Formats: sequence, C-alpha cells, structure tokens
Amino acid sequence: MGSGVFLPVENAAEAAVVEGVDVYPVQSLNQLVEALCGLVPISPCRADSRTLLQPEESEADFKDVRGQENVKRAMEIAAAGGHNLIMIGPPGAGKTMLARRLYTILPELSFQEALETSKVYSVMGLMPRGSGLIQERPFRCPHHTISDAGLIGGGQTPKPGEVSLAHNGVLFLDELPEFKKNVLEVLRQPMEDGKVTISRASTSVTYPANFMLVAAMNPCPCGFLGDPKRECSCTFLQVQRYRTKISGPLMDRIDIHMEVPPVQYKDLAAAGGGESSAEILARVKAARKIQAERFQKMKIYTNAHMNSRQIRKFCALDSLSEELLERAMEKFGLSARAHSRILKIARTIADLAASEEITSAHVAEAIQYRSLDRRVYR
Repeated sequence: MGSGVFLPVENAAEAAVVEGVDVYPVQSLNQLVEALCGLVPISPCRADSRTLLQPEESEADFKDVRGQENVKRAMEIAAAGGHNLIMIGPPGAGKTMLARRLYTILPELSFQEALETSKVYSVMGLMPRGSGLIQERPFRCPHHTISDAGLIGGGQTPKPGEVSLAHNGVLFLDELPEFKKNVLEVLRQPMEDGKVTISRASTSVTYPANFMLVAAMNPCPCGFLGDPKRECSCTFLQVQRYRTKISGPLMDRIDIHMEVPPVQYKDLAAAGGGESSAEILARVKAARKIQAERFQKMKIYTNAHMNSRQIRKFCALDSLSEELLERAMEKFGLSARAHSRILKIARTIADLAASEEITSAHVAEAIQYRSLDRRVYR
C-alpha cells in the first residue's frame, strides 16, 4: 500500500476526483487499524473522468408544455445568453412548470463547473451518496418565507445559502413579491459579482454564486389583472403597492420580462406536443459556442455579462435598427437601462440565428421582452 489518505466509504468517491492522491475507503476504525498494520489490503478508490459527468435522463421536458410558444422562446433566449428572466401571469398559466424545465435546455456542466458546484454541496453535506461530483445543473426553489441568511448564507459558522447552492444552475423565486423586501435586496450583490462574502468577527468566507435568476409573479394581488375571463378585484393602488415590493435596482438586473397568458383550451386539447428539450438545447449549445469564441480572451462567457464597453463593441446596430429602437424608447418610455438590456437580448437572438449582424428583426423581438419598463405598467 502506497501513500495516500484514508476516508470513510461515503466520502471516498468525492475525494477520488482529486488527481494525484490515492484515496483508500474504510468501513470502520477496526478496518483502518488492520490496513495500517498490513493485515487487510485495501484498494484505492478510482474516479473515471469519462463517467463522472453523465447525468441521469430528466423526466421534465418542454414537449410536455402545452401552448405558451412565446414564453418557451423567451426561455430559449434566456438559456442561450445566460439572461435572468421574470414571468408575469395569472395562477395556473404554467409559470412554475416552465421554470422547472429551464435546466433541461442549459448546456451540461463542464468538469470545472461540476467541481465548483460540488464543493458547495460538500460543505453542506448534500452530496448524493456514492457520487464523486454533482452531475446536473442545480435547480433551487426556496419558499418565500426564507430568511436573508437562508438565501445568502450565514450562521455562527458561515455556511452557503440558496444562491450558492444554485451556483452554475438556476435559482427560481416563485411568487416574487411575497418574499420579504430585505431578503430580495440582498440578492443584488451576488447577482452583480457572482459570489457572496459572509463576514464574522473571527473569519470571512467567500462562496461562489453565479446563477441564473428565474422569477415568477402574478400581475396583481388577486392574480387576474388582464385576464379575459376572470375579473380583477384589485384597485389601482393595490396593484401599484404589489409591484413596488420589487425594487428598481433588483429589476435592473433582470433582462427578460415575459407575460404568461392563460392557456387556451385548443392548446390543452391538442394531440401533438411541442419541441422537445433536446431540440431546443441543440440551438442553445450552438449559440453558447459562438459566445465562447467571442469572449475567449475576456472574463465573461455569455452575453448577459457584457459591460457597456463590450455592448458598444459587439452590439452595433445599422441605421434601420437604430431608428426602430429609438421609436420604441420614445413610444413606451423605456429607460437607459432598458436600452442596454435590449441590445444584449438582441445579440443573443442574433446568435441563435447564427447571424453576425444584429438586424431590425432581432431588435424588434428583443423590445417585446421589456414589458415591465413600459408606461402601462407604472
């Protein structure tokens, strides 16, 4: 037996991912003593890099979603460009069902991403038994009663929160306005920096928190504002108060706003299903490949993380597109922040179409995804 480390069987597969170190799994202290005395041989645990990242086939699939083609298109764009997204629609429209399928159209974890994510889960003792690495992109869905420490992390001994458990995956916040305002506000820093630092008197710990935020909310407290079949019972002030629970700085960090209408009966009764997650994923991967080549010498990987200088460089518009965007901003009262978000989304739409240039059609579609910025919502 050569040099190495002895670990409980439950942790051996995880530790074996580290190259250059022999990991010997033991069942008990007795077995450890016998092994050290040379009485019982123990073979080192091996991790096969070819089989480490083979996620199980998911039962969730976009082909199960009836109707909502516009929303599925928005989610494809969000996945392709790494954009944060919020869905606004009445109860029963399918917001949660759609959100729970987003991770099925995200590219597979790279080895480095899997290693980063596994570290967080290992700290929390949440690693799947017998697994060396987290194999699927995380999907975290905390309840709206969660505390700021539960979301960001904390405790006397600082532990990661939901934002870190969603690292390299999706953080889904259902019924967004029902979260406490102070809880939502602490999201701003990790959304901006991709990490969260927890400071205590004795120590300071930094955990990764690079996630896609997907949020869902009703259009009003009762949920039926704009519904053609059910009457809304909310006053104007109630609607305004409900929506202002989400601060402007937080909304600044959400690129895509998508209205989710009630599903029509003809869509529910349709015999055939829509596109599968595999078909959408193929287009997302192609768009991500274009972005990887574009940003290969930079510290970003997706269009959503472009800064103002990069937007000017990679999102140049022709005269027709400029005119269209100018008219839209004047008509809908769009802000400067909406302008940069529209350009980022248009760049992703162009990437999905394998177009080097951003055309007026790409800009026109991108404008649709900023509904909460329009005057009618203020």
